[in-house]
Parts: sequence; C-alpha cells; structure tokens
Amino acid sequence: MIREAICEGADVEEALEKAKAELGLTETDEYDFEVLQREEKKRFGIFGGRPAKVRAFVVEPDEVEDKDKAETFLKNVLDKMGVEGIEVEKVLGEGTMDFNLSGDEEGFVIGRRGETLDALQYLTSLVANHGSDDYIKVTVNVGNYRDKREKTLEILGRKLAYKAVKTGKKTSLEPMNPYERRIIHTAVQKVNGAISWSEGENANRHVVVGPDPKAKNNRRGYNNNRRGGGRRGYNNNRSRNTNPAPNPDRVPLNEGGATGLYGRIDK
Repeated sequence: MIREAICEGADVEEALEKAKAELGLTETDEYDFEVLQREEKKRFGIFGGRPAKVRAFVVEPDEVEDKDKAETFLKNVLDKMGVEGIEVEKVLGEGTMDFNLSGDEEGFVIGRRGETLDALQYLTSLVANHGSDDYIKVTVNVGNYRDKREKTLEILGRKLAYKAVKTGKKTSLEPMNPYERRIIHTAVQKVNGAISWSEGENANRHVVVGPDPKAKNNRRGYNNNRRGGGRRGYNNNRSRNTNPAPNPDRVPLNEGGATGLYGRIDK
C-alpha cells in the first residue's frame, strides 16, 4: 500500500517539509519523493513565477498477507452478494487451497448447476495466484456438492454411452466447463462401442456422445435378423449385446486436466 502527499512551496525544501508533515513523518521515518515542478522566480518581481511541487510517498506492507488475500476476497464477495450466515473454512495443502462453505443459504451460493460456485472458485483462484510464480490449485465447495455433481455426471455419461450403442444415435449435452466435460469423457470412453467429443466455442462448448464408428454395430445385425423373417432362436436372443461391458483400459479425452476446475488460469 502506498501513502502519498503532494504539496507546493516557495522552493523544493519547503514543499517537501509540507508533504512530510501531511504524512505524519518524523526525521527517522523512511520515505521517497519526486520533484514534480521546480520553483520559478517572477521576472522583474512582477511577471510569471511558480511554486515548487513535490510528491512524497511511503510504501507500506499490505495489511493482509498473501496467503490470506484469497480468503479475504471470497468473504468480501459473499458479503457483497448479501449472503448471510455462510461460514468459510480454509484448508491449506501442498500447492492447494480448499474453501469449504456452510450455512443457511448454500443453494444460493451454488447457483444453477453450480454456475455461481464455479464463478466464485475461478475468481478466488485468480486472486490467490496473482503475482505468484507457484500455481495454487483453489477449490471452493459447499458441503459435498462437487462429489455429488461428479457422481451424477459419471452416471449420465455411462447412461448416454449405452444409449448410443443401443440406438446408434448421438446425444448433445448442455454446455459445461472443461472439468465437467472431462468427467463425461472419462465415463463414456470406458464403454465399448461409444465415443464422445466436444463441440461449440467458449461458454457454448458441450459434449456429444455417440456410437463408435470403428466398433461392431450389434444393433444393425439385430435388425437384419428381424428382416429375415421367422422367429429368432433362443440363443440368438441371448447373444444380443444391449449393455456392453465397461472397458477400463480406454483413455478418456483430457479436458481440464488435473489442475482444477478451469486448469491453470495464467495460460
């Protein structure tokens, strides 16, 4: 934080003394100053002339330590939002900073599909990493909301993957942030016969789940049997694969990485 005073005087020395007095400095206090304007005497004692102008300033350490600036920012934002009764618990780890919020207005803080909570996390991460060379992964959570959201997305991804294999049709999801898109990709890519990809730009980027064109189309073979006429045999019915087994060896698309909700914010 910088405290400063700009004063005028008949000469530089007088202007500086006035500035020091305005800042409340003593002879032992450290300060810096710059001359903004030197005095100019009047010509013939009548024309022109101007006083000296000096800027004196003192650089003081911030009242809030760097490790606390993110917490202070988050609390201030919650206060400006008019949220009452929300407790903020900070947990520091190796390269991580987690904020757990609890209170009566948790739903308001979470917002629609977690959009408000995501925005709070993004802004708090910006503040925590501003001016720092070492990246800190910031997480803002309300209760166990993020765990529940992750499980919900995993179930949705598997469900749409099985649907794509069964029907041969693709399904587009709502726009999501990179972290949530990666959860969907992870779930889909573990199901044989289904793939996922992302479409759209910026806030409209979303996941599309569809059948894998490289996989064997079991549904087409099933329809061919139906068109052939006659009753299907018992073994043929049982051989129909409507629920492909998960494949843990398939590698999911990497959207968001492991650095947090939006990845490193300085890239």
